[in-house]
Amino acid sequence: MMPMNPMSALDMERDQDLFESVTEEEIIYLWRSIKGRGLSEDEAWQAVVTGIALDMAFAKTKACKQIEH
Repeated sequence: MMPMNPMSALDMERDQDLFESVTEEEIIYLWRSIKGRGLSEDEAWQAVVTGIALDMAFAKTKACKQIEH
């Protein structure tokens, strides 16, 4: 296994910090904002959850690619 690049570790930590720093209030604000554009409560919540899931999936993909190289 190749030694891990210190910059990759910093990027992974920063990505992790980003998700840990999101507050409940920010999620609720986002949900209300999306809902205010004409979506139902359920549709707005699904949009928020999908966005978070995609952000996390791509952050993990980015981290894995950096570790491999």
